[in-house]
Amino acid sequence: MASPAIQRSPLQRLSTFKETPAQPPSAATPTPRTATPTPLSPSFSVIDSFSSDPIFSAFLSEDFDSTRFSSAALSSGSAASRIEKLQEGLRLLDSQLRHEVLSRHQDLLQQLSSINATDSALSSLRSSVSSLQSSVRKIRSELTEPHRLISTKTLQLSNIHSTTELLQSTIRTLRLSKKLRDLFDSAPDPEKLDLSKAAQLHFEILTLYNESHLAGIDVVDSELKWVLEIGQKLRAEGMRVLERGLEGLNQAEVGAGLQVFYNMGELRGTVDGLVSKYKAMATKSVSVALDMKAVSAGGGGGGFPGPGGVQRSGTPQLGGGTKAKDALWQRMNVCMDQLHSIVVAVWHLQRVLSKKRDPFTHVLLLDEVLQEGDPMLTDRVWDALVTSFANQMKSIFTASSFMKEIFTVGYPKLFSMIENLLERISRDTDVKGVPPALTPEGKDKMMAAIEIFQTSFLTLCLGRLSELVNSVFPMSSRATVPSREHILRIVSRIQEEIEAVQLDARLTVLVSREITKVLYLLGERAEYQISAGPEARQITGPATSAQLKNFALCQHLQEIYTRLFPLLGGLPVTAAESLSPALDAIYRVACDSVTSLFQTMRDRLESCILQIHDQNFETPEAAMDNNASPYMEELQKITLHFRTEFLSKLLPKSASAASAGTEFICTGLLRSMASRVLTFFIQQASLVRPLSESGKLRMAKDMAELELTVGQNLFPVEQLGAPYRALRAFKPILFLETSELETSALLQDLPLSVILHHLYSRAPEELQSPMERNRLTPQKYSLWLEEKGEDQIWTGIKATLDDYAAKVRARGDKEFSPVYPLMLKLGSSLSGNKSDS
Repeated sequence: MASPAIQRSPLQRLSTFKETPAQPPSAATPTPRTATPTPLSPSFSVIDSFSSDPIFSAFLSEDFDSTRFSSAALSSGSAASRIEKLQEGLRLLDSQLRHEVLSRHQDLLQQLSSINATDSALSSLRSSVSSLQSSVRKIRSELTEPHRLISTKTLQLSNIHSTTELLQSTIRTLRLSKKLRDLFDSAPDPEKLDLSKAAQLHFEILTLYNESHLAGIDVVDSELKWVLEIGQKLRAEGMRVLERGLEGLNQAEVGAGLQVFYNMGELRGTVDGLVSKYKAMATKSVSVALDMKAVSAGGGGGGFPGPGGVQRSGTPQLGGGTKAKDALWQRMNVCMDQLHSIVVAVWHLQRVLSKKRDPFTHVLLLDEVLQEGDPMLTDRVWDALVTSFANQMKSIFTASSFMKEIFTVGYPKLFSMIENLLERISRDTDVKGVPPALTPEGKDKMMAAIEIFQTSFLTLCLGRLSELVNSVFPMSSRATVPSREHILRIVSRIQEEIEAVQLDARLTVLVSREITKVLYLLGERAEYQISAGPEARQITGPATSAQLKNFALCQHLQEIYTRLFPLLGGLPVTAAESLSPALDAIYRVACDSVTSLFQTMRDRLESCILQIHDQNFETPEAAMDNNASPYMEELQKITLHFRTEFLSKLLPKSASAASAGTEFICTGLLRSMASRVLTFFIQQASLVRPLSESGKLRMAKDMAELELTVGQNLFPVEQLGAPYRALRAFKPILFLETSELETSALLQDLPLSVILHHLYSRAPEELQSPMERNRLTPQKYSLWLEEKGEDQIWTGIKATLDDYAAKVRARGDKEFSPVYPLMLKLGSSLSGNKSDS
């Protein structure tokens, strides 16, 4: 069996000719058996035939294994036929290879000549390279010694140069040290020493020592020990000047101290140290002021347990509460002063840093201290201060009931202290061109630190007032009417709450909101007490118990409104806007307690006036009786009874008892009622028809009686304005001739509908009024008039005029009643005014 090399090599080499087209067969090529395709035919491809053959295709695989192939052939039992087939394949491959060599004979010869030329060129290059290597060896031998000499001389020169620089630095260091000594020797008094120059020399000596690596030189090391000692003295003296300047807010001294540390190269570290120191001072000041046990001990006899001493959680024992409270507020005052001094000192440091520049480099000192994005010095201290204060306040609120009560009850005082601190700091750091010490956000953080006590204080305020209202107006009983003393107690308490915080606008607004809640609660409780049954509305008999109860509630609520309303003028706008709706609610409840009574009285008076249509104003006997008309006598009796039994109990009994609140409520209702009586009377009087001359006299007499009755029993008619002017104008209108009405100045004091309705009394019967035309009762027609405006009333009147004109024309008459054109003219003026508007 052939070796694997023999089996693989021809096939693998043959794969490189896969794409080469076959050449035409020559005559000398032997012809294989007819069963096998001839390899020289144009369409023949050995690779294609092998790839499709089940035996030869295995030889084209990259992972072909001859051992595995042989084993498979032997196990199949046809090894001889396989060998024969393989030999046939070898012959085919040999033929193909031969054909390929012959067809590419010229190309192979050309490749061979190129290889020979390359061989010749490589031989020539090999000799050239050998010559070059010989030259390089010769040059290396000639340059080695000069290079060694140059390296030695260069090292020697570098050492000499370094020694020279070291000697120069040493000499310069010693000279600077001598200058520093001379400077100190010339000014034995530290106050007269030029600290800035000394600091500059000290910095230059240390910089030169470190940069020139002078360590190990004996003369320099011995001098350096003295220089370091001088540095400590310079730092101490510079810090003393700086702290003295900050304490006295002296810009010159602060600038001098900062210049010392800037010249020493320690400005940033020094400023950071100062800021840390002030932060620690502020934190300690807050801790000392709010030390619960120390406060209680200080107020109770030196901190020893016993009467007035300290109990658990820093609570003083019996007898020591007042002293401990005073001690706490005293400590808080001291703390506020210390915090003010600390913040102003840090701001002063920041101010000098932001203004001072180094005289030589012109560098702003603040730029040396702060990098971009760093918080300002005052912000650092203030944030630490506020954080400490807020933590202490939270701790007190949860751990000490004694101090919690002091700060809750005395929150206005605590608030005032904090606000005063913020105001002082803002005022003292308000300098043009320099940022203030505190930002609005910083102030808000400080106020937020005591917000927990603010909430507790407002809750306590609301609780006190609500408890007082609940005791005066209990929900369990509607029969009990509070006394005036109870009401005054509520008013006094509200006034005290406002007075306690009125010095601060923000706190006043917060307290006003709580008072608003209480006033709404008071209004709800009072409204619950109001009686609304038939007994509360009767006006025929004496005042009932329910009415007396409502009167008392009305007066009490008037008292509250009267005493609290003037306070609005002295409050901030926001606080007044908060309280005003609540007081209006109190006012409405006070009105509601008696409104039903006044409404009943108004309805009764209107029903009396409606009886005017039952009177006879046509016969001559109408004016013969000097007495008032029956309806007017009834109206007089009703108003007199109302005043005697009801108004006498509602209106103030003396001038000293009169108040703005009472005037607003009762007098306002009376004014409204009196105005309505006059207006309604004029309206109904204008509807009276027919109206004779004697009837006009009777009506004028009734009007005089009405004016007198209303003025004496209800409200002074002179103060009613338009309704009174209308009543005074209607009386002479009755006696004017129809021709004089159009030009009368009295028309301007009367509604046009009244004039038009009155003219019906002067017209013939066939000119019906809207009431007659629609067959309405006076009461229903009055309701219709109340619902309509003047233009709609004129529409109804115009319809009656059109009917009248149609009747006249139907009869063939050519003349109308003088009233007709006058009514048309007056009505058209109303239409014209409507169009203009």
